[in-house]
Amino acid sequence: MKFIPKYFYLLFLALTIFSCSSDDGIGKDEEKPTISIDYEEGFPQACEQLVRGETYNFRAQVTDNMALASYSLDIHHNFDHHTHDDQAEDCDLEEKKDAMNPMIFIENYTIEEGVASYEINISLTIPDDVDTGDYHCSYSVTDETGWQSRTSVDIKIVE
Repeated sequence: MKFIPKYFYLLFLALTIFSCSSDDGIGKDEEKPTISIDYEEGFPQACEQLVRGETYNFRAQVTDNMALASYSLDIHHNFDHHTHDDQAEDCDLEEKKDAMNPMIFIENYTIEEGVASYEINISLTIPDDVDTGDYHCSYSVTDETGWQSRTSVDIKIVE
């Protein structure tokens, strides 16, 4: 009778070890998605001037090694001359100023399941009554496992 608990214990240990195995044929996603506006249709490019009242298509290419989940577009003023850690190019900035009626656009969007490459294309009209001056345009993308990437560029809104 003493052998039964011993074998039961070994069987339980073996089942525990094999049931916790994570090798399901699919590797872990350890790569962030990529995001780029550095192509012919990518918009806006660094230091681009956007005219109040005009409509623009904000475009960026996003990819992932497995699958994308969502993206966002964020346009906000830079009247205080703050920076984002991913900006590659410096543009000439106007004097610092207080915001009176700045443009603020922040929207999140989902990407259909299983897509690994996607072009963001958002049509947006710059309101006639927003403050002119320095702004940031930031894109971010998240993949299905939660990895996120972003990119930002300086832009100007002009009359």
